[in-house]
Amino acid sequence: MKTVLMVAEKPSLAQSIAKILSRGNMSSHKGLNGTCSVHEYAGTFAGQPVRFKMTSVCGHVMTLDFLGKYNKWDKVDPAELFSQAPTEKKEANPKLNMVKFLQVEGKGCDYIVLWLDCDKEGENICFEVLDAVLPVMNPARGGEKTVFRARFSSITDTDICSAMARLGEPDHNEALSVDARQELDLRIGCAFTRFQTKYFQGKYGDLDSSLISFGPCQTPTLGFCVERHDKIQSFKPETYWVLQAKVNADKDRSLLLDWDRVRVFDREIAQMFLNMTKLEKEAQVEATSKKEKAKQRPLALNTVEMLRVASSSLGMGPQHAMQTAERLYTQGYISYPRTETTHYPENFDLKGPLRQQANHPYWADTVKQLLAEGINRPRKGHDAGDHPPITPMRSATEAELGGEAWRLYEYITRHFIATVSYDCKYLQNTISFRIGPEHFTCTVKTVISPGFTEIMPWQSVPLEESLPTCQRGDTFPVGEVKLLEKQTNPPDYLTEAELITLMEKHGIGTDASIPVHINNICQRNYVVVESGRRLKPTNLGIVLVHGYYKIDAELVLPTIRSAVEKQLNLIAQGKADFRQVLGHTLDIFKRKFHYFVDSIAGMDELMEVSFSPLAATGKPLSRCGKCHRFMKYIQAKPSRLHCSHCDETYTLPQNGTIKLYKELRCPLDDFELVLWSSGSRGKSYPLCPYCYNHPPFRDMKKGMGCNECTHPTCQHSLSMLGIGQCVECESGVLVLDPTSGPKWKVACNKCNVVAHCFENAHRVRVSPETCSSCEAALLDVDFNKAKSPLLGDETQHTGCVFCDPVFQELVELRHAASCHPMHRGGPGRRQGRGRARGRRPAGKPGARRPKDKMSALAAYFV
Repeated sequence: MKTVLMVAEKPSLAQSIAKILSRGNMSSHKGLNGTCSVHEYAGTFAGQPVRFKMTSVCGHVMTLDFLGKYNKWDKVDPAELFSQAPTEKKEANPKLNMVKFLQVEGKGCDYIVLWLDCDKEGENICFEVLDAVLPVMNPARGGEKTVFRARFSSITDTDICSAMARLGEPDHNEALSVDARQELDLRIGCAFTRFQTKYFQGKYGDLDSSLISFGPCQTPTLGFCVERHDKIQSFKPETYWVLQAKVNADKDRSLLLDWDRVRVFDREIAQMFLNMTKLEKEAQVEATSKKEKAKQRPLALNTVEMLRVASSSLGMGPQHAMQTAERLYTQGYISYPRTETTHYPENFDLKGPLRQQANHPYWADTVKQLLAEGINRPRKGHDAGDHPPITPMRSATEAELGGEAWRLYEYITRHFIATVSYDCKYLQNTISFRIGPEHFTCTVKTVISPGFTEIMPWQSVPLEESLPTCQRGDTFPVGEVKLLEKQTNPPDYLTEAELITLMEKHGIGTDASIPVHINNICQRNYVVVESGRRLKPTNLGIVLVHGYYKIDAELVLPTIRSAVEKQLNLIAQGKADFRQVLGHTLDIFKRKFHYFVDSIAGMDELMEVSFSPLAATGKPLSRCGKCHRFMKYIQAKPSRLHCSHCDETYTLPQNGTIKLYKELRCPLDDFELVLWSSGSRGKSYPLCPYCYNHPPFRDMKKGMGCNECTHPTCQHSLSMLGIGQCVECESGVLVLDPTSGPKWKVACNKCNVVAHCFENAHRVRVSPETCSSCEAALLDVDFNKAKSPLLGDETQHTGCVFCDPVFQELVELRHAASCHPMHRGGPGRRQGRGRARGRRPAGKPGARRPKDKMSALAAYFV
């Protein structure tokens, strides 16, 4: 029997799709990576009985990165990244072993059906999966087709079964357009980011940003925010005057009239109009009109509009809203949330999703009325040729979803019901008055048929009092005429919703990437989100944009990125050559980069005004090993030490506290040691600022503290304090934290595993002797006599933390509480959870533990 491998984009999607296709008759087991499950069932494919295996990836399998030395900031001129630096595809998350997992599941399979998300990124992941699986599949016979692509927009029985019945092929052109975008963003972003980060962090101490990043989409996004800031700063309020009149409709009611001239900016002229009207006793009716008008129902919902409403009305940031929508999609509540389309195809079943809502407690009456009277065809919107508009696929309650997921689902559902409802109709009644020579108007709207505003009440026409019945020539007594003095107001800072609109208008990013770009400028400390989700640029964001404008405005204006996006779309459509677009765009930005480097003094002049030089920043902390003067600790991101006498800067571990370590010095370079800590429940270790930046031994890398130093005799080194292999990661070594007493800790020097042990012990030391069973270093522990847990009057004990039954009762393992996944400092293109190869303690070769010992100790995990 032949085997069909099917691959979805997420484990939850794979389970849902397999459940639909197998009608629940399937068996499931975890794959070798422990994250992705495999669901198996029997069925038919291409007219023959087969065994189906449905599994998934977790987003992108591969990521693009530079090779070797080109990943090291200090080794390569950033200009080389545009063309000379070779790139390679690496596993996006090495811990998942996704390539090996796919090859194991794909080995011996005859067909593959790709159920990845139906957008450009999904097409790109299709080919990442194929690159891993095709070499291990059974070879095709006689030109038989073995690769299939399923296209779907929602996780419903109808859509999934329909997709399985009309399988197609993956689109190589769309995948190439994603490859092009990835390579452009990598090369351009890294070159500019590395140069400006090193240049400015080497001069200023209070930038408060670990990375001065540049992005072809990120920077124009920031540019919109700063442009609005500049308009606010340059705004000069103007005084203007408005003539306000009231007429008495009857004894108990007066009408407030709007002046037809609206406003005037000259006080004397305004006073003249007041003088001409204030003595008049009556207002004469010049004309009356009644017009029936309609407020149109909304267009069908696409991604950008959903993000706008989520930010402006629901108080959800774009990225959080997108993540919430994706969860609703994978759970089957809504259709695919990434779409640019606002037009339903003619054959779309609108009544199906509507019937799902017929018994909902909030809108059942409205839905039943629509189904009984007949739905209204949605307005004709834009068809981008991707997915149908975002649509609720099944009913849900607040108790079922909870919190923000419910609020987003509720809006999506109400919006959908509104699109198939009727327009809101109202009567606009207008009376035109003349008081002396001046003309005034009063307008009132009266609802005839609420239409879609029943389901979207926030869009309803406000209730107003009706106007009195009158005709041309009638008169009303003038209540008062007065002059109001007002001032023009500056614009407010951009809201996220307004920024999304600008990005869409200028072609910056895609519906999927817009939230990411907005999130990036927030995380880089370029803007802060204020009340009302308004984006206020920081000093750093403002100076960067002004600097780009000063050197090369195209770096921050949306025009050049918009042109690049058009070229990428042409690649996706098969109308442009991948290599030509890539080469041409990189050549343009390479020239811009060289000009930027030559002109950096222009931006530096702006930086000098807003930020303080390194020498004037920070507080004295530890002594330099070269000049023996105090170095200053700069706490603002990225935290670092600076010696103003030597003009040297030393990076430090991030996301923790730094303090002097007992005024002890490194035996290699005479620098005073400092202690990094992630908190009382986390891990801590000493480090030499010089060795941390300039590894003293070949087997060490930049960013290693004393807990990874292989110095054979230093009392702070791994050789002296290392115990044995970590219980969780393969490359780490558990190292005693000598500063942690009396609540002693042993922590892995690679991952975030921490063992709390020997509480209230007076002293803990690593013995030169090793365990006869597992070769880990023994520990000498001295307890206080009053608090000793040892039997009898014993206060001292030497043993193995893994094997000794006395010690096992005194050890509790947990993960460091506030430890960042990557706590090492220094600039990097991206930070992740990569493992570095560890060195076992000198004199303790192997330092291994038997499996039965590891399982005993693992029981302490919490």
